Amino acid sequence: MIGIIEYGAGNVRSVCNALERLGVGFFVSAKVDELERARKLILPGVGEARSAMDALGHSGLPDWLSTVTKPFLGICIGMQILFDHSDERETPCLGLVPGRVRRFQGERLKIPHMGWNSIVNCRPSPLFQGIADGEYFYFVHSYHAPVVGHTTAVAHYQVDFSAAVQRDNFYGVQFHVEKSGSAGSQVLRNFVTLC
Repeated sequence: MIGIIEYGAGNVRSVCNALERLGVGFFVSAKVDELERARKLILPGVGEARSAMDALGHSGLPDWLSTVTKPFLGICIGMQILFDHSDERETPCLGLVPGRVRRFQGERLKIPHMGWNSIVNCRPSPLFQGIADGEYFYFVHSYHAPVVGHTTAVAHYQVDFSAAVQRDNFYGVQFHVEKSGSAGSQVLRNFVTLC
């Protein structure tokens, strides 16, 4: 059973729909005692770092998440808050992956980065089994995570940035698996079955 973390800022319904299409059982909760019963956890994306961290804090989730040993998948903002800090409203994050999330910069750069972009796998990860290098995924974000030692896939939008990270049982993807067609479904299926 997958526990989807509800924090008022996530793209929860779309992720629920994607799991339903895969025939995967899930429940949605913001309560630690309920989420403890899940075999795996998903923190959906859409929103901004400060609001996400504040909402998680009201439920007492940040301290608990740092101790979780079950597989965890953060999507979009759910990946960004795995890092130490976000420049978005100067937000301290979960600190599970080292690095600082920064805003895209560039006079002629359209922000947010929105639409389809290809990724390059730079480190083996069960998330990308059956996914070819150069596969396209759907992104919507104004801030990007740096390429660090825990980066498993890279995308480019004027600069290289982490499209996916993994540290121990914590996985994160900057793109929206639930909006990325068959490739996104494969990544979500891999998380459910392999991670």
